[in-house]
Amino acid sequence: NMPEILFSDSFAAQSPIVEKDSFVKPEEAVPVLGFSEMEAMEAGSILDSSQIEAEMEDRLFYSQEVSGEVSERISGISYQENETISLEELRYVRVLHYGFDGRVHIGELLVNQSITNDILEIMSELYKNKYPIERMVLVDEYGGDDEQSMSDNNTSAFNYRQIAGSNRLSNHSMGIAIDINPRYNPYVKTYDDGQMRISPANATDYADRTQDFPYKIDENDLCYRLFTEHGFTWGGSWNSVKDYQHFEK
Repeated sequence: NMPEILFSDSFAAQSPIVEKDSFVKPEEAVPVLGFSEMEAMEAGSILDSSQIEAEMEDRLFYSQEVSGEVSERISGISYQENETISLEELRYVRVLHYGFDGRVHIGELLVNQSITNDILEIMSELYKNKYPIERMVLVDEYGGDDEQSMSDNNTSAFNYRQIAGSNRLSNHSMGIAIDINPRYNPYVKTYDDGQMRISPANATDYADRTQDFPYKIDENDLCYRLFTEHGFTWGGSWNSVKDYQHFEK
């Protein structure tokens, strides 16, 4: 007779039963995308970094004249018929940037042709350093509403509009100003009675710049250093108001 073999409970607990078809299949390789495929993707799309060949990255930072498609998107919204700036003076810019999720996003901006090279160089350097920018689409995605765009922490540039509370055109109207991560870097005006105006309205937690929090632009920040090296003025250094999101040239 065969001797009886006894298994302890502890052995049974350490020996999981493997059911049929329970083996995990290895993940399929993510296909590398070509330039034309990425060019056709909408701004805001998220890419797997393995989809981008290293030699392709520089090509994904580019500018072009405002196309008919872009013109249709912005006409009557961020772009109004005017005698100050023409569509021919603007450039549509596409870049890559890292989002707050740590993934690669496709970004878009509309800027004056005079700062196009600056913006491309700055954005490329921010990307190489994995500097986080949450969102970067045209303000037209928010109906041209600057407050909505800022509240959604959207980085944007051109918008033909007046400075809030005045009848003077903003430098955004000329495409020579850009706002970076605006919810974390708000516009702050302090009145004589101590009252404050903070824009966007959901940025009150980030108005006190003595506090430490993520995504804050200050004079030690890479974004600040790059823009000022390219000759831009930072709104955070203004005296009458503070516009921590804002760079202009």
